[in-house]
Amino acid sequence: MWNVLDIEKWVSHRRSGIEGVRRPVEEIIAGVRERGDYAIVEYTKKFDKTELEPEDFVVTDQEREAAYDEVDAQLTECLIEAEARITQFHELQKRSNLWLNEIEPGVTLGVKTTPLDRIGTYVPGGMASYPSTALMTAVPARVAGVKEICCCTPPPINPLTILALDIAGVNEIYRIGGAQAIAAMALGTETINPVQKIVGPGNVFVTAAKMQLRDHADIDFPAGPSEIGIIADETANPTFIAADILAQAEHDQNAACVLITTDKSLSGKVGEEVRRLLDRAPRKDIIEKALAHSGYIIVSDIDEAILASDRIAPEHLSIQVADPLTVLNRVRNAGSIFVGPYAPVACGDYASGTNHVLPTAGYAQMYSGLNVDHFCKTSTIQIISREGLEVLGDITETLATAEGLHAHAESVRIRRK
Repeated sequence: MWNVLDIEKWVSHRRSGIEGVRRPVEEIIAGVRERGDYAIVEYTKKFDKTELEPEDFVVTDQEREAAYDEVDAQLTECLIEAEARITQFHELQKRSNLWLNEIEPGVTLGVKTTPLDRIGTYVPGGMASYPSTALMTAVPARVAGVKEICCCTPPPINPLTILALDIAGVNEIYRIGGAQAIAAMALGTETINPVQKIVGPGNVFVTAAKMQLRDHADIDFPAGPSEIGIIADETANPTFIAADILAQAEHDQNAACVLITTDKSLSGKVGEEVRRLLDRAPRKDIIEKALAHSGYIIVSDIDEAILASDRIAPEHLSIQVADPLTVLNRVRNAGSIFVGPYAPVACGDYASGTNHVLPTAGYAQMYSGLNVDHFCKTSTIQIISREGLEVLGDITETLATAEGLHAHAESVRIRRK
């Protein structure tokens, strides 16, 4: 349950799940492409054990209103406060809609940033409800200026999730889950209009569907089963580390936790604390399955710890060492970083305002976590006067001629006559 890990095998295993479901996901996508809503009905009955007709897909305005009465007032206040914090943090990420800079006389360059028109979010369901993910996926899109935000989430939908989606400003909510939901948003059906981009975490079927449908709708990144990496030394508190491990492992049986430590005795202490805390954990069965592919790596020094962490590129990275800011400055690959013993990942999941939709399975080596930029596109701008054309003309004509693109050169030359 708590063993020494081989980094390369661990990373390979984390990615193998997506490849393992390629064929069934292809069949689901083909079904939605060919039969639209009626394929959704079929797959919802098969996978979610729920019978729906196409007219049942949409969560109505009445259901939204009812959610406010069904959810405890304190929970509602917490969602509103969390939404405000998430909004505040993501407002800091916004770019200027338009900037222009005169580089030299007659040559002005710039960038125009435009929000996407319509995006889709996915909020997991099934084993647990994730109203926090409803906020995390929709709020940055709203902050970016996206006009239409739709969400798919598996049935039955917890009123808390409906409430969170309403607070976040989601325009359309559909009680559809799994790969079929991703296909519906990417391809469109009789009921659901297609989107430009799909964001949000999910199981291997959801992640595989997102990756297979990138030709139809852009995606954020592979965001599969959750992970935590922990860099710790002899100053770390074993109980804190064990608590973080259990918190991550309770997400899903395919979640994974990796402790990277310079202290040979720490792994044993953490293992003892994990066993002690596990005895009273309500989601004990799920945690035990997740711990089966979790473990620890003992390294000789902090340099080696950072190298190991960067190779793993964990979704969440907790730094619990004597000098955490030095490690923070040197780490290159992580979805979200939690610095010091009093920064549990759970705070980032709910309350701090940073986004918890993050790349998994080592994809933090190349992707950033969900942010406002995911919901925008940019266009470069050139404003060139007659004077500016003289500045650029010789360079352009010479290089175009060298490439054999004579019409390119002529398009400049004809303006300079």
